[in-house]
Amino acid sequence: MDEKIDFVIAWVDGSDPNWLKEKNKYAEKKITTANSDNRFRDAGTIKYLLRSIEKYASWVNKVYFVTWGHLPDWLDVNNPKLVVVKHSDFIPSKYLPTFNANTIELNFHRIKGLSEHFVYFNDDMLINKAIKPSYFFKNGLPCDVWRETVYCLSKDSDNLFAHLLLNDKHLICRNFYKRDVIKRNFFKVFNPIYGRKLLSFTLLAKWPYMADFEEYHTASALLKSTYKEVWEKEYACLDETCMHKFRDRGDVNQYAIQLWQVFSGNFTPRSYKDYGQYYDLSDDNSKLINDLQKSLHSILCINDSSTNIDFEKAKKELITVLEQKFPDKSSFEK
Repeated sequence: MDEKIDFVIAWVDGSDPNWLKEKNKYAEKKITTANSDNRFRDAGTIKYLLRSIEKYASWVNKVYFVTWGHLPDWLDVNNPKLVVVKHSDFIPSKYLPTFNANTIELNFHRIKGLSEHFVYFNDDMLINKAIKPSYFFKNGLPCDVWRETVYCLSKDSDNLFAHLLLNDKHLICRNFYKRDVIKRNFFKVFNPIYGRKLLSFTLLAKWPYMADFEEYHTASALLKSTYKEVWEKEYACLDETCMHKFRDRGDVNQYAIQLWQVFSGNFTPRSYKDYGQYYDLSDDNSKLINDLQKSLHSILCINDSSTNIDFEKAKKELITVLEQKFPDKSSFEK
């Protein structure tokens, strides 16, 4: 495609004393697992995400580096491909300050100069091997998959993310009628590229109501125009989310934007294979290390959600492997 594709990276330095001071002013008495300190600590992967972009996706137009205000001391802000964006540069003032990732993600379309076609990377993600623009977009549309699956609530009623996904589903169900969606997008719903998944879609199609949606913690191909449409039609819902200083059970998140694209038919079907691989940093990272060394998947997410691991040991082990895979400084570094 001829359109420009930008990357957006959201980063936070959870050890910054000035940021911590401001965060503590608004800190809730009850901190959930989704708001705990490990959600804000830095595993040191951001440098290698930028190295992986330069090595494996040098075709990118601009890289928008979204931050509360702090920056890594090694970052070269004069790189012509890099655009540093503070929260105050694009998030409406009534939502600031925010420590809610959902607020940040739901306002990306307000970033000045951002292209219509962009890809969102969490700072815990990496590009693991060479990819083309067509990995994310084809025919001007995001490459995505039909996401319906068997509905299943989390056994952990305290799981905030389960509530977010349920809220995303409610938003979609308010705006789309399943049978109409399938009728308008039959060959995007029942596409041979989905492989074995196609059988479950066929069975679920007989059920007239939405079941549940699979979500994939990987780089997200997004359209600015979708953001604007969702904000126009679901302003109250998104506004309420953004008013929460921290993640809240009543929130929706950026998955709602992805789902809106899929149910609108504004996507190009892609294979489930190599749609990104998720790993949780732990005391045994052998599978993750093997993936990095052998470049098994194109996109990796190295999440840090566990509070009972030897974090410093796991971080050191990870950085050692990343330094071996990406030994050369990128132009994003001083």
